[in-house]
Amino acid sequence: MSKFKDKQLGIGFSGFIMVAFVLIFVAILGMKLVPAYIHSTQISSIFQAVASDPAMQNASIKEIKESYSKRAYINAISELSAEDIEITKEGAALSLSASYSVKIPLVANVTLLLEFNPSSK
Repeated sequence: MSKFKDKQLGIGFSGFIMVAFVLIFVAILGMKLVPAYIHSTQISSIFQAVASDPAMQNASIKEIKESYSKRAYINAISELSAEDIEITKEGAALSLSASYSVKIPLVANVTLLLEFNPSSK
């Protein structure tokens, strides 16, 4: 019987619980972080779409911000408002950029602070 004990390999119950805890923590962390990164990517694509839109090249800043607001509303983006966008026009080139942060509560008083800097370039 002791001969088989030496050959047994695998994970014990306590090891299984620890691995399960780590996997669950990583899954929860991923579920909380992924939406923020998806919204950042959507904001960048909105900036690129607005900057490359021929109708926006001669538009006023108010019209550009309205265009962003409409597109952000469609994508349910609430992290960045139109007032927070920096718009620069250099000749015929239009550039949009912003800087914003997102706080994600994890457990009790532990939060993650993510900072994003999307741009149309």
